[in-house]
Amino acid sequence: MASIDTPVRPGRRSFTGRRLRPADALLQGVAAIAATSAAVLVGLIAYKLVRDAWPAISRYGIAFVAHDIWDPVANHYGAASFLFGTVLTSVFALAIAGPLAIAIALYLTELAPRALRGPVTALVETLAAIPSVVIGLWGILVLGPFLAHHVEPWLHSALGFIPLFGSPSTGPQSIFTAIVVLTIMILPIVASICRELFLSVPRELKEGALALGTTRWEMIRAVVFPYARGGIAAALILGFGRAIGEAIAVTQVVGGGTIIQANLFSGGDTLASKIAASYQGADSNIQVAALIYLGLILLVFSLVVNLLAQWVVRQFGRGQGAVSRASARVGATA
Repeated sequence: MASIDTPVRPGRRSFTGRRLRPADALLQGVAAIAATSAAVLVGLIAYKLVRDAWPAISRYGIAFVAHDIWDPVANHYGAASFLFGTVLTSVFALAIAGPLAIAIALYLTELAPRALRGPVTALVETLAAIPSVVIGLWGILVLGPFLAHHVEPWLHSALGFIPLFGSPSTGPQSIFTAIVVLTIMILPIVASICRELFLSVPRELKEGALALGTTRWEMIRAVVFPYARGGIAAALILGFGRAIGEAIAVTQVVGGGTIIQANLFSGGDTLASKIAASYQGADSNIQVAALIYLGLILLVFSLVVNLLAQWVVRQFGRGQGAVSRASARVGATA
C-alpha cells in the first residue's frame, strides 16, 4: 500500500522543536511579550528611581545608607535609622507570625475537624483582604491604646533589664505597635502558603508513617516538616518581604522618629513609612531626591528578598507549586 505524505506547512517552531500552528504561535508571542513587559517595567521603575534620586546619590553616595541623620533644615540626610526600623519591625513581626502561621496551617491540614477547615481557612484568607488603612486605623484607635496601657508596662516590669523593653510609651504609637500590626498583616500570607505546602505532602508518605506506629505528631515531625521545609523557608522570606514594604498601616502606628533606638516602646520609622509620611511635604529638591533614594533602597531590598525566596525553593526542589499557588491567591485577595 502506497504511503501518503502529508505536506507540512512551514512555520515557527516551539522550544521543543515542533512546528507551531498559527494560534499556538500567537499565544506564544503574547506570552513572551507579557513576560518581557514585566521585566521591562521593573527596569523602567528602577531607572526612574535612579534618575530622580541622582542628586542625593551624587551628593551622599553609598554613605547615605550608613548615615543616621535626617535633618531637612541642614539638608543632611541618611537612611540608617530607617533601615534599622525596617529590619527591627520586620524581623520581630516575622518571629511572632512565623510560628503562629505554621501552627495554624498544621491545625487546618492535620488536626482540625473537617467541618471547621473550610470556614477557618476562609477567615484566614479574608484577613489578608482587609485594606492596610483599615488595619492601621484599628491599630491606632484600639490596639495601640491597649498595648500602651496594659502590655507594654507589663513587659517593662518583667523584662525591663533588656534594652529592647525600656520605658513604655505614653501614646498608642510605637515600634511595638507597628510590630504587632505587621504580625497581623503577614500572618495570613505565611499561613496560606504553609497550608498549601502541607496539603502537597503525598498522602502515601503520611499513611505509611502512621502505619509504622508513629503518633500524629511524630508523623508531622518526620514526614511533613522535612518534605515542606524549603517551601516553609520561602514562605517566611516572602512574609518578611511583605513586612518591609508595608507603608500605610505602619505610618499610622509607628510614631515617627529619626534616631536609632533599641527601645521597642519608642517611636520610629521604616523606609516605607518615611516615604509615605514625608514625600508630600518635602520642600526642597534634595529632600525629594533623598526620599526617592529611600525608595530605591527599598526596591533593591524587596528584589533581593524575593530572589532569595525563589532560590530557597529551587534549592530544596519541593513546594514551588504550592508557594506559587498560595502567593497568587493571597495576592488576589490583598
